[in-house]
Amino acid sequence: MHREPNDPYPPIEPYAHGMLDVGDGNLVYWEASGNPDGKPALVVHGGPGSGSSSRSRRYFDPDRYRVILFDQRGCGRSTPHASDPATDMAYNTTAHLIADMERLREHLNIDHWLLYGGSWGSTLILAYAEEHPERVTEVVIPSVTTTRRSEIDWLYRGVGNLFPEAWDAFRAGVPETSDPAGLVAAYARRMESEDAAVREKATADWCAWEDAVVSMEAITGPPPYSGRPDRDQLAFVRICAHYFAHEAWLEEGQLLARAHRLAGIPAVLIHGRFDLAGPLMTAWELARAWPDARLTVIDTAGHMGGPDTRRAVLAALDGFAG
Repeated sequence: MHREPNDPYPPIEPYAHGMLDVGDGNLVYWEASGNPDGKPALVVHGGPGSGSSSRSRRYFDPDRYRVILFDQRGCGRSTPHASDPATDMAYNTTAHLIADMERLREHLNIDHWLLYGGSWGSTLILAYAEEHPERVTEVVIPSVTTTRRSEIDWLYRGVGNLFPEAWDAFRAGVPETSDPAGLVAAYARRMESEDAAVREKATADWCAWEDAVVSMEAITGPPPYSGRPDRDQLAFVRICAHYFAHEAWLEEGQLLARAHRLAGIPAVLIHGRFDLAGPLMTAWELARAWPDARLTVIDTAGHMGGPDTRRAVLAALDGFAG
């Protein structure tokens, strides 16, 4: 099959998959595609709580990469699912996810791997790599985030200056709080309500806001957040609100302050100049703190990427394939 250099690779199916027992009653779904003897690469999805996407496989040369996808706790095909109100969120934290990634690496007998992912996936990649730098060969991140309090505040309050109508509706979804800084925590409490109608309303309001933030981007098909199946929306919002209400259990600025631990790990950071969900400043700061990272700014893209972002990702992954 003919493939242009800037086109994604043809669709492939996993040659192996399973459910990994990571403790605390959680089973994490994983799958492997491409060449079983190829360079190991782990895809770390965003959200938090979005689940993995088969589209990610197509960024990797299937002849040269062993591509590992997994669904983080509580979402996708992992169990128990966060859409079930009985699922205990106490066992779903950044530290748990880092430990799950290590268990998966050991389970698959992988010594070290390339890490790929953006948005929340970027935060988790950085947290893992700073904890286990000896296990990371390279990093490719489209859409850089570190989940600082300032970044959370921008996404759920600050950018409302550009979308005042949508932000007013988002704020009205939790009338019990008058403090704009407390919106995320208020939504997190609503997602733990025993009343299904309360959880569903909070989910719809949150997803409508997320859609508004990326509404200026060229997006085809259903809305990227409210267009998801109901079960996936519930898990996404519950996990997002849970993580962001706790600042992802990271010290403020932790990932930038500890970027020196990434020394010697080559990285390509790719960020859209018009990313309203996660402004370019964070990617720029990380590139300055990480001498082995190269920042590519995409002047035509926002948070969801586009053709130029895709080309940059393909070039980076092809360059690291060996």
